[in-house]
Amino acid sequence: MTETPDTPAPDGPRTEAPKKPRRKLAADGNPAAPRKRRTLKAEPPPPSPRLLWWAAGVALAVLLIDQLSKWVVVHALNLKEVQAIDVIDPWLNLRMAWNQGVNFGLFGSDAELMRWVLVGVAAVICIWVAVWLWRARPGRLAQVAAGLLIGGALGNVIDRVAYGAVADFLNMSLPGWRNPYSFNVADIAIFAGALGLVIQPGPKPNAGAGGKPSDKTRDAGRRTR
Repeated sequence: MTETPDTPAPDGPRTEAPKKPRRKLAADGNPAAPRKRRTLKAEPPPPSPRLLWWAAGVALAVLLIDQLSKWVVVHALNLKEVQAIDVIDPWLNLRMAWNQGVNFGLFGSDAELMRWVLVGVAAVICIWVAVWLWRARPGRLAQVAAGLLIGGALGNVIDRVAYGAVADFLNMSLPGWRNPYSFNVADIAIFAGALGLVIQPGPKPNAGAGGKPSDKTRDAGRRTR
């Protein structure tokens, strides 16, 4: 029998195979699923504030129409001297009336003090509505209503300052019934604007992308339950 010589070990350091990372086991002994990395969703930028062109445009249009109609009827048609012009009797007529009170002759008085009190009240209302517009930046319908109110109030303020009373000339009656009150374009705008601000819908909750409620809105809803 012949002995086989031992094979010499190869020269150089020995390299070990890289170890595989051990997977964490779940409570039941099965390999746990790898965790997914959370991706932070970028919040949409806040919407730009609405411009107030509708409110300003409507207020300016109402003011111009009111003052132009008063000038045409009172001065061009000389209604202040004629006092009455039948247009579509009895449905629509022109009847001159100098209103020293609020709309439709309410709280009328000959006192000079009442004139400036009503001017001050109208100015305060206009400023209050303008500040509300600037802060709230409401939608189109609310802006139109606010513009009607501001334009009508300013039209009557100009009359009180210039004439000492508001020039009313529109009269609408029915067959067999004569309406004793007259009004003007500014009165119509004030009434429509005030009604529009009262019945306007409330603010909508903040919506995220796709019209869905945002996370903040959902969290607030959970807290209130």
